[in-house]
Amino acid sequence: MMRFLLIGIILAVLLVLSGAIFVVNEYEQVIITQFGEPVGDPIDTPGLHFKVPFIQVVHRFDKRFLEWEGDVAELPTKDKVFILVDTYARWRIDDPLLFFQRLRNEQGGQSRLDDILDGETRNAIAKHELLEVIRSTNREAEATEVAADPMTELEPIQTGRDEIRREILAAAKPRTTDLGIEILDVQFKRINYGRQVLDDVYDRMTSERVRISDRFRSEGQGERAEIRGNMERDFQRIQSEAYRQAEEIRGRADAEATEIYARAYNQSADSRRFYEFLKSMETLENTVDDETRFLLSTDGDFYRFLESSGQ
Repeated sequence: MMRFLLIGIILAVLLVLSGAIFVVNEYEQVIITQFGEPVGDPIDTPGLHFKVPFIQVVHRFDKRFLEWEGDVAELPTKDKVFILVDTYARWRIDDPLLFFQRLRNEQGGQSRLDDILDGETRNAIAKHELLEVIRSTNREAEATEVAADPMTELEPIQTGRDEIRREILAAAKPRTTDLGIEILDVQFKRINYGRQVLDDVYDRMTSERVRISDRFRSEGQGERAEIRGNMERDFQRIQSEAYRQAEEIRGRADAEATEIYARAYNQSADSRRFYEFLKSMETLENTVDDETRFLLSTDGDFYRFLESSGQ
């Protein structure tokens, strides 16, 4: 009987101790509540701690940086262009007691950040034009852009995306001081055009590329015409030069042939008759063919040579 009583006492003590002792991890901070109300200061020292069992309750909160993911929202800019904005932020619980009193848990904190950061993002986007939102610096156009279109010139901006992000952070921070929250950073994950604007942009890009290709095509056709003109001019010059040289050669050949004929004619009578005979035969060969019929006069050279050959 005493054994069972001792075992019961030991179990009761263990049960009480299990309800009185709790462990705080290095990444945690703890609030103790009694009947729903906070008791004492927040506990952020790692190790074993004690509380009143069955009456006091431990509420744990993360000391690490927490992530907030905003929903993709379609927002209008100052120049009435609708864009899709996707943002995210980093925050932490810097006052767990105040955080518990105002928001109770991390889910409540995320919900409150939705209202604050989404609203400040909407306000910041609405105060700036599209160029200020999508660009960060007044960089110069790259060489490839200038090569594609010599008229390319980026319009200067006054604020830029990074400054707008800092504006959102500066406007949101004061709104969380009474919530036990500190917003550490706000960033744009993605900024894109709305569907209607995106279609207009694609159409504009298409027409721009068509214009550039037409310009290149026109320049190419002009160069082709110039090259072809130079080719025709060179061809005419070469052909004219070749014709001139051919005529000079032909003239020299005729002169030499005439000189040879003249020398042959000035030789003996037999040589002259032989020369006349050859010239007559050459003329006859160039004049008649197999179907030609002609009458020879007794006074002509053809007849005289034929008659002499017959003798």
